[in-house]
Parts: sequence; structure tokens; C-alpha cells
Amino acid sequence: MKRHLILLVCSFAFLLNTQAQKFRGLDKSPMDMAYYPDNFAHDIKFAPEKVGKEAFVRVTYSRPAKKDREVFGAKLVPYDKVWRFGANEATEIKFFKDVKIDGKKVKAGVYSLFAIPTADEWTIILNSETDIWGDYDYKEAKDVMRFKVKTKALNESLENLSIVFTKSETKGTDMHIGWDKTAVTIPIEF
Repeated sequence: MKRHLILLVCSFAFLLNTQAQKFRGLDKSPMDMAYYPDNFAHDIKFAPEKVGKEAFVRVTYSRPAKKDREVFGAKLVPYDKVWRFGANEATEIKFFKDVKIDGKKVKAGVYSLFAIPTADEWTIILNSETDIWGDYDYKEAKDVMRFKVKTKALNESLENLSIVFTKSETKGTDMHIGWDKTAVTIPIEF
């Protein structure tokens, strides 16, 4: 009887503890992922004939919202300062094989992705340090490469930062980054 009572008390304590767990709510800037080929993780499982057998590149990023704010050149994303390409953790890009960007070879691996935006062009930065929060711990000494891309105006405003890959007219893919009324394109060759 005493043994059953102890077991009952322990079970009740376990149930109370299980009920006390708190889970985070939805993030204001939800994390997203973009692949080339597009939707690779889903399609390799459910429609492999669409994508082939391998992914080439994946970007993991948070998608902040405009929320009636001025985005570029203002407090949200100031010009001439390092920006983490989104919100929360620094955006990360994974190359599944060696690639060429801006005519330079980049080894397969995972890199953080930053930008220094201006009105007409962005300096894109690949950095070897990963798993960092925002751009607060950004270290220029860890840069793998920097290159510039021109901005282009979008006809319609994008509420959330968005990244998508399209097949390139050359050999590879183009990574398009857009938010508000601004976009840039990064050509990636394999």
C-alpha cells in the first residue's frame, strides 16, 4: 500500500511538472529556408523527378516585416552599416558543393551572410563565423569574401524580407533578396 501511494505521488508530481512546461509563441520574424532547386527538401521526398538528386544551395533566414516602417536608409536598416540580412540570428547560406561567386571560388560549407546596403548597391559579405546572433558579433577578420551588387526597385512593396532562387541564364542560380521596394540579385555558378 505504501509503495502504491509513493508511486501515485510521484506520478502526480510528474504530471504537474509536464503541465508546467511553457513553449514559446510564434516569433515576430519567423525563420524560413530557401533552396536551389526550389523546395528541394519537400520535392526530394515527394516529387524527386522535379529536382534531381542533390541540392546546390540553401539559405536559412528570419523574415522581418515592414509594418509601415521605412526599411532601407532609416533606423531599421541604416545605409553604410553591416546588416545581418533579416532579423534574429545572422542569415546562413550553405553550399552543398564548391561554387563561384563574383568570379571567385567558394568552398562547399556554411557561411553567415551580411550586407552593407546603400541606395544604389549593396556590399555582400560571406563570413566564416556561424551560429551568431544578428550582426552584433560580426568580425570583419572572418570575412571569406566581399563583392558588390546593384539594387533594383520593385514595383510592389514586399511586406516581409524574402529570398528566392531561380535558374540562371548562365551556369547556376540567381539568389534574389527583396524587401519593401528594394531587391538585389546574387549570381551563383556551380
